[in-house]
Amino acid sequence: MEQMALSGIIASLCTVLGAIPALLFKHVSHRRRDSLLAYTAGIMVAASTYSLIPSALKLSNLLVLAVGILAGTAVLTLMEKAIPHVEPVHSSDKRAMEDKSMFFLLAMGLHNLPEGLSVGVSYASDHPDLGPLVSFAIGLQNVPEGFLIALFLISHQVDRWKAILLASGTALVELAACFAGFHFTSRISGIVPYGLAFAAGAMLYVVYKELIPESHGDGHERPATFAFIAGLLTMIGLSHGFR
Repeated sequence: MEQMALSGIIASLCTVLGAIPALLFKHVSHRRRDSLLAYTAGIMVAASTYSLIPSALKLSNLLVLAVGILAGTAVLTLMEKAIPHVEPVHSSDKRAMEDKSMFFLLAMGLHNLPEGLSVGVSYASDHPDLGPLVSFAIGLQNVPEGFLIALFLISHQVDRWKAILLASGTALVELAACFAGFHFTSRISGIVPYGLAFAAGAMLYVVYKELIPESHGDGHERPATFAFIAGLLTMIGLSHGFR
């Protein structure tokens, strides 16, 4: 429990760590932004397919894996319908920018749920190396994510330090999901593989539905593709090092 809590806190703090450099920027090029999104997507795909899914299969079977992944996808689909999708564009209307900022924060908080769940469920499993590996992966991808959140808010005329504070709020959502995932799966026998598969399905949904389309929306598909592969290889390398 203590190790899970410490890892969850560190992974969540990486969002804040990534947000701090945004104080130095007012704008980042679409090319760099798309590359950061794609790199994050690569890490999340590798964490799902190279860690969460194999672990779920070791503890159960293909049917359990399919049920968990479909459940994660369905839940994220239903939750996302309650939060309008917000494109990161600029507007001269202050009220419009405030609305965009609010919905953007809600959307990012939603996206952090499967990340936190994956950490908590991983520590509840019987694989001692899975929790540290997944938490490290989530922390790694939280750095560029925190930067993009803070930069989006700053570019929409939110006070710089307030933007850091709001980015930290999305990290709290992830931390709460981490504790919820751990307690839920550790108390109910046999649910761990479902939890692992659920987290994997939810993360893959976020990647394919949001991160990849966003990274390809400004004509920088090629650098974004290379960044995705770099993120994928980074996570696979880390996974191999933990084995």
